[in-house]
Amino acid sequence: MGTAIGGWLLLAPGAGTGSEAAWTPAVLGVLLAGYGTLGLSGWRGRVPQAAQRWAGPLAGLATGAIASTTGVFIMPAAPYLQALDLDREDLVQALGLSFTVSTLALAAMLAWRGDWHAGAATGSLLALLPAALGIVVGQWLRQRMSAAVFRRCFFIALIGLGLHQCVRAAMTMAA
Repeated sequence: MGTAIGGWLLLAPGAGTGSEAAWTPAVLGVLLAGYGTLGLSGWRGRVPQAAQRWAGPLAGLATGAIASTTGVFIMPAAPYLQALDLDREDLVQALGLSFTVSTLALAAMLAWRGDWHAGAATGSLLALLPAALGIVVGQWLRQRMSAAVFRRCFFIALIGLGLHQCVRAAMTMAA
């Protein structure tokens, strides 16, 4: 199988069991570290309002393609939403809505493929507890930090996560 057509073949039952499992974490790591580096550099993409009609669906399609191979839906949804120049609270709400819809779509696809299992769902539900705590702590920090410091911390964390993904992928491929 493979990830032809931007990863969409992974949606088919039985797909996603080939060699792409070894390199997709590295691709995700490079994307995350690259986005973090761009963010730290001060570069800001802009999507003019006239382009949003066609750019939004393209960003959604690209996010779906990447999510279908990695299970992570931050790229390119987060940079696209940031390029809309939303204020901080609207950006956080848009990201939350995007991640919620993406999570529900991923769950639906797992169910459709027959890969959704109650045991895994229970573990995922338990993982929501520390995630909810992280949301509360993040809101608390966001209200107390300047926007510049919050952005810097966010992008540094993305670079660290991306590098971690690359190292893990390299170790997996070397083994």
